[in-house]
Amino acid sequence: IRRRNFGNVNEAKQITLEDALRSKEIHAAFISTENRSHEETIRMFLEAGKHVLVEYPMALSAKAAHELWEMAEQKDKVLHVEHIELLTEEYKQLKKEVTGKDLVKGTLHFTGHVLDESKAGFPAFSGIARLTWLIDLFGDLTVTSATREKQKDKNYSRMTVHFQTANKKPLTWIEERGPGMRREKKINFCFTSGCLENFPQAPRSAVGLFMQDQNLFAKKLLGQVSKEELAAEKWRILRCLDLAEVIQQHCEQPEKICS
Repeated sequence: IRRRNFGNVNEAKQITLEDALRSKEIHAAFISTENRSHEETIRMFLEAGKHVLVEYPMALSAKAAHELWEMAEQKDKVLHVEHIELLTEEYKQLKKEVTGKDLVKGTLHFTGHVLDESKAGFPAFSGIARLTWLIDLFGDLTVTSATREKQKDKNYSRMTVHFQTANKKPLTWIEERGPGMRREKKINFCFTSGCLENFPQAPRSAVGLFMQDQNLFAKKLLGQVSKEELAAEKWRILRCLDLAEVIQQHCEQPEKICS
């Protein structure tokens, strides 16, 4: 299905959204559209009795995300949210490096190109991959403050979020976007044993990230993922969306705008 016409691809014929929703031969949908349309599309396919794989974020509000998850469970359908940032070799090595260490303080700083927020959503949602890293590395977090600076004339935006871990240790997430900014992540995690300022060396994966993610989706469809793993993943995804909403509320009351 595509909004633009492309005819046939590798002998697969393009069909309409209505055809896909009605078809008994279609059991699952992969949703790869702008963030703003995820919620509505997930809802349509779940109502039609289809399993769903969707790119993050699954919705641009925590309330909608909880409703969609409940709907999937009621219909006994798999709702899988793609989080390829947890599947990169870079991240796997970082997690090994961090596991078992006592955090003193930390910062994760992301820079990237400008996004159209009318389609991508507020930065706490469009950048939820970074929030997912922090939750997966350091456990549950509490937002202590969040601010956002915008320079409209320069098309520049910087969101700064301060968290506290369960052990009352400070973590900072900075999401910075502007014209010409390189897509890059910088870390500075300090532990009682020393600081980590560079990503560990990591080998290239033999399997592409999206294929790894699709394989995980397939395992869920086949019932090959444990209830414990599914419960942990559900908690992580919904908790990150809850926090993203709290962050947005902090930033918008009031939002700091620089001319």
